[in-house]
Amino acid sequence: MSAAIGWMVVTGLLFVCVTALVKLLGTTLPAAQASFLRYVLGLIFVVPVLVRSQLSEINAATWRLFVWRGLAHSFGVSLWFYAMARIPIADVTAMNYLSPIYVTLGAALFLGERLHLRRLLAVAGALIGALIILRPGVREVSPGHWAMIFAALAFGASYLMAKRLSDVVNPSLVVTMLSITVAIGLAPVALANWVRPDLYSLGVLFVVASAATAAHYTMTLAFAAAPVTVTQPVTFLQLLWAVLLGYFVFDEGLDIWVIIGGLVILGAVTFITWREAVLKRRLTPPSPATKL
Repeated sequence: MSAAIGWMVVTGLLFVCVTALVKLLGTTLPAAQASFLRYVLGLIFVVPVLVRSQLSEINAATWRLFVWRGLAHSFGVSLWFYAMARIPIADVTAMNYLSPIYVTLGAALFLGERLHLRRLLAVAGALIGALIILRPGVREVSPGHWAMIFAALAFGASYLMAKRLSDVVNPSLVVTMLSITVAIGLAPVALANWVRPDLYSLGVLFVVASAATAAHYTMTLAFAAAPVTVTQPVTFLQLLWAVLLGYFVFDEGLDIWVIIGGLVILGAVTFITWREAVLKRRLTPPSPATKL
């Protein structure tokens, strides 16, 4: 159990590293181009899996699901990069916790899952948390915040399709095809507004790709070492680190309402995860599983 918590702490640090690097890159490159380059540079880690895979055995329905997931994730990644360059790190981190809530709603709408009272209350709690963060009417809801709302929705849709794909193909191939389809999906948008990247930007995005890949690997180790109900609460540390990083490194100030809202959302996600583990269903993903 301690090993699982340790791996989850490492996962959180790696994801915060990704966030910090993208924030550091800022608006140097258009959001679609930056996210495109992140996935292209990350292909070096997934091509070996593709070489070993029996692609000829994949049916047409599975290929279509790969494509639709790639399009949804491309949309989400572009919006995430856009938001990351324009709103505080803590806001992005807190609002990203909404993805598992969207998964729960999507499972009810498209997979026939029943929304029992406890799940409805948790969903309502998460939405209240989002309102605490956004505070419409009290402060301006910027385009960056709207981008994160839809990014979380896109990541939730991507996760639902990944669950379907994991039932028919190897999980490593699911990750590999995501990298390839996202790179292809983002290419037209990136090329339409291409800015010549310098070596610094390419270096930062390569480290982003490396850290994101490593984070997904350590997250897998954590899930293998202990139940998700043990590892889920540790994701709170990501919000803490994001707040500290924004305050001390990027001079973003300290917004207590973002912290409170993020904790409300995370509490709702943790409750749903615990309930599904008790019921042995495990549909709702842990918070980091929907990240880029």
